[in-house]
Amino acid sequence: MGSRLPRFRAVLLFVFLSDPAVASEADALAISQNIQARHFPYFTVLDPIFDSPTGSQIVTYTRCGDSAIWTGFYLAAEAFRYNVTHSPDALSNTRRALAGVQSLVDVTGNNVLARCLIPDNSPYAQSIQNEEAHNGIYHSGPGNFWVGNTSRDEYSGVIFGLGVAYDLMDDPAIKSSIAQLVTRLVQFLKDHGWLVILPDGSVATTFLDRPDQQLAFLQLARHVNPGQFSTTYDIERVLLSPAVIVPVSFDTLSNSSYFKFNLDTINLYTLLHLESSSFQDVYGQAYDVLRNHTDNQGNAFFNMIDRAINGPNAARDAETRTLLDQWLLRPRRDVHVDNHGKYPSCGDPDTACQPIPVPDRVTTDFLWQRSPYQLANTGGDGIIESAGIDYILPYWMARYYGVVAPDNLRVSSAASASSALAPEEIASIYGLNLPAVHGVTVTVKDSAATSRAAQIYFVSTSQINFVVPAGTALGTASITVHAPGAADVIVSVEIRSVAPALFSADATGTGAAAATAVQVVIATGRQSPVSVFSCSGPVCSTVPIRLGVDTPIYLTLYGTGIRNGSSVTCTIGGVSVPVLYAGPQRQYTGLDQVNVPLILSLRNSGEVDVVVTVDGRASNAVRVNVQ
Repeated sequence: MGSRLPRFRAVLLFVFLSDPAVASEADALAISQNIQARHFPYFTVLDPIFDSPTGSQIVTYTRCGDSAIWTGFYLAAEAFRYNVTHSPDALSNTRRALAGVQSLVDVTGNNVLARCLIPDNSPYAQSIQNEEAHNGIYHSGPGNFWVGNTSRDEYSGVIFGLGVAYDLMDDPAIKSSIAQLVTRLVQFLKDHGWLVILPDGSVATTFLDRPDQQLAFLQLARHVNPGQFSTTYDIERVLLSPAVIVPVSFDTLSNSSYFKFNLDTINLYTLLHLESSSFQDVYGQAYDVLRNHTDNQGNAFFNMIDRAINGPNAARDAETRTLLDQWLLRPRRDVHVDNHGKYPSCGDPDTACQPIPVPDRVTTDFLWQRSPYQLANTGGDGIIESAGIDYILPYWMARYYGVVAPDNLRVSSAASASSALAPEEIASIYGLNLPAVHGVTVTVKDSAATSRAAQIYFVSTSQINFVVPAGTALGTASITVHAPGAADVIVSVEIRSVAPALFSADATGTGAAAATAVQVVIATGRQSPVSVFSCSGPVCSTVPIRLGVDTPIYLTLYGTGIRNGSSVTCTIGGVSVPVLYAGPQRQYTGLDQVNVPLILSLRNSGEVDVVVTVDGRASNAVRVNVQ
């Protein structure tokens, strides 16, 4: 049957003007505000201890011994946020975190890194000193004390954060400060034979058995200060690169001390993404060993590092979005968690057979460095609040790489809320903030790294409708909106072979079908239009369609994402009806139509759902009224 479109054209325009939204950025911003309010009492990130599980009065602080690593991670998170949003608040937070890291280097007096730094007159000074006494309490000047026995963890976290901020911040003063800090830290280690030597001469740790970490630090130092470190890195790269895989391989022999995978991940990230020579393959072999061990363990942060290294991956990126959503279901305080009996154990009675779902994992300071197999935690009184850096860091990385869209930015089928698209499908991007509509372009870069210009149907300052280019490869694609005078907007979307979606009359993807119908008089062959829906302003409703024995009625549904299917079926009110045609509508690029007869057995069905299924994928349900 042919198509009849006068009313549908108006419906299509109404669809182009709709503007749905989703939420997630609000959580990240709230966490950053809470970190500044509660977790940054002095120089660096600390975790508060409250007076009771339900109380809000802070009685002291804890986790000072790991303050350096989490301040480095917080610096990275806010740098990613700033690059995405250019928010003044993100810039301020980045500067504060950077100043905190610098204080940890300045306070020691010899360019070694401190674990944390606390004012002598802090009301929490004594309790923190008691907790950190085993690491050593030092005074290098009046007014403050610092905690020593600095570990490789602290160095790795700081180097990671400094490297991210150096690349993502556009403030020359920040970049200069980072270059100076990295130079001081790495030169100190190099001058002391890769030993962490404290001012009293004691050795806190050594990097001699970690060629991967030595090279990662030198890699960043060369990046920010090539004049001082390029030659050293080139020499050490030749000498140490063959051994990079050794400690990483050893780490993957077991899941004990799971934090080691976090350190391996961030250091290999620094090595790989800054390497352009053939040595990248050598580092890549070590990374592949690590990733093969951890890629099935439900780790959003490791997933985002993999996104940075290996590019888009539809399954991994979809998992990341789910893991971030699940993180929001977790308690923010250190409540006791015991999953014995809830999840089966294997080998060790305290170790689950499979990674535990994120909402049920034990409470901790940074979830992604805690074993996902750990069934229970000891203690957990509900009085320590974790900072939430384990949410905001992978979240802002996901925003940067287009894995997660902003709260007010969403890409979906133009016909429904489906987030998956197909080649030649009409799609919508909502929630834009474009300065003007002239000169706007949309480019789709597919999973095979091929970029194609998209045909644009409609542009406003807040919304664009476009057609996914034919030939777009399946997998995760990035969609870039370019508007003169504004930063490019990049979002990601999953491309499938088919993604059936039906237009509704009110543009919501539900309710009355945006369809046309014709009645045929068998005796004469005469055709006449039949109303399927009617609208009064934005409110649309179905119009009863009366079936007759000698006057069959044929319904034409309009949708998108259907044409590439090999098997198309349709149900009306749960009753299967023959599909006479399913494919391109021909008049509008990307628009598909499905023609079906309203069979006599549907008489008196009333208002019922219509669903089109293409290659096993069901569309959204729209409604018709059959009498």
